Amino acid sequence: MEAISSDVSRTIQSHLVLPPDTNHMGTIFGGTVLAYVDEIAAIAAMKHSRKVVVTASIDSVNFLSSAKVGDILTLEAFVISTGRTSMEVFVKVESENLETATKTLTTTSILTMVAKGSNGGPIPVPGVLPETVEERALLKTAEVRKQRRLEMRNSKA
Repeated sequence: MEAISSDVSRTIQSHLVLPPDTNHMGTIFGGTVLAYVDEIAAIAAMKHSRKVVVTASIDSVNFLSSAKVGDILTLEAFVISTGRTSMEVFVKVESENLETATKTLTTTSILTMVAKGSNGGPIPVPGVLPETVEERALLKTAEVRKQRRLEMRNSKA
């Protein structure tokens, strides 16, 4: 299967942080951010594979700062590496204060999604061609993350 550009999977979404999304301190719930992260990762993986996908793992989630009521969250996701049927997806979340136009990186995450065929089983996906310096750096560290996932899976067996 031929590799395709990471730009094929690039997906951007925006969300307004509303009061029901926040805790008693007026900052967004981590679970709400995780739901957004999982959704955009799935969309990016589906755009790359042109198949239905499921979340196999969330390798890392780094909550770096908070977003407050009235901020706009912008999420960006793209496929950074692939296996035979799996895709690693990088997601970054940025908050923007509307009054000051200040943008802050709030969250980064790496998820593994698996493409599924019509019979529900895993199905091969195309490789990925990184386009930016950031994408190439993430691809270089993909094998280390894959080995860590395999070690964790095997230690639980």
